[in-house]
Amino acid sequence: MTKTPLQFRHNGRDVALFVDGGVNLLVALRELIGDMTPKFGCGQGGCGACSVLIDGELHLSCLTLAETVNGRAVETLDGLRDGPNLHPLQRAFMEHFAAQCGYCTPGMLMAAKALLDRNPSPTRAEVIEAISGNICRCTGYEPIINAVLAVATSGRARA
Repeated sequence: MTKTPLQFRHNGRDVALFVDGGVNLLVALRELIGDMTPKFGCGQGGCGACSVLIDGELHLSCLTLAETVNGRAVETLDGLRDGPNLHPLQRAFMEHFAAQCGYCTPGMLMAAKALLDRNPSPTRAEVIEAISGNICRCTGYEPIINAVLAVATSGRARA
């Protein structure tokens, strides 16, 4: 099978690799780059565990062909923190007990970041809509919603 060259920015750094035709972005990130923060959940785009930002927009990496990110910027959960300093959303998830088993957390955080980047003062309904593509079986969603709203009301949304 022919390999396709691929260059893009991953969490602020340039990467270049070769991918097999038809490979999805989730596989490229996890197996070729080693970024294990996007999770494999359903593999069908129904759970949100693999959510990443591509040029600032939320995408499901399991449904995104790796080839389509050529020349673009991809941000994963690993890119949110700044060295040892957590992003305000990550801190709020800890403070509000919004992560239990943690499997949905990367996708929830990326969905919340996409929301706050475009709307730093969302309503509760807007938060619910923004995370609606992500399934959580542990928290009942309330701690997640409260964490996102806490970041929004504190003015820390763009940190």
